[in-house]
Amino acid sequence: MTKSHALMLLLLAGAASAQTAVMRTPVPDPRPLMLAAIDSPVGEAYGVLTGETADAISNKFKATTPIYIDVTTIKRYAQQGCSRLKVVFWQDGVLLPGAAAPRKQTIEFGINYCRDGLPPRSL
Repeated sequence: MTKSHALMLLLLAGAASAQTAVMRTPVPDPRPLMLAAIDSPVGEAYGVLTGETADAISNKFKATTPIYIDVTTIKRYAQQGCSRLKVVFWQDGVLLPGAAAPRKQTIEFGINYCRDGLPPRSL
């Protein structure tokens, strides 16, 4: 094995272990992860969508991989328990209508959210 092959294997192994190192919580919707990100000292929470909604989305797009959800805190507001969050849903192997091949699809949105489910009063 050449040095360049060995280096490539180490890089690939590092990338794979970085992906698997993230602890993902099974959730039926993103709300538990949004609350976990608000409460987290680092402002992050990671999960995998489960249940009927996940099954319906995967069946619609003929995907066989999990639907992942990543929530990160963009800003913490003065009102206790309220933050601006970035919520990202992503799934590999999604076949969109008219597409030649499956690919990774991502949906991302930002939301002002508080622990009580409402937006911050100060906005």
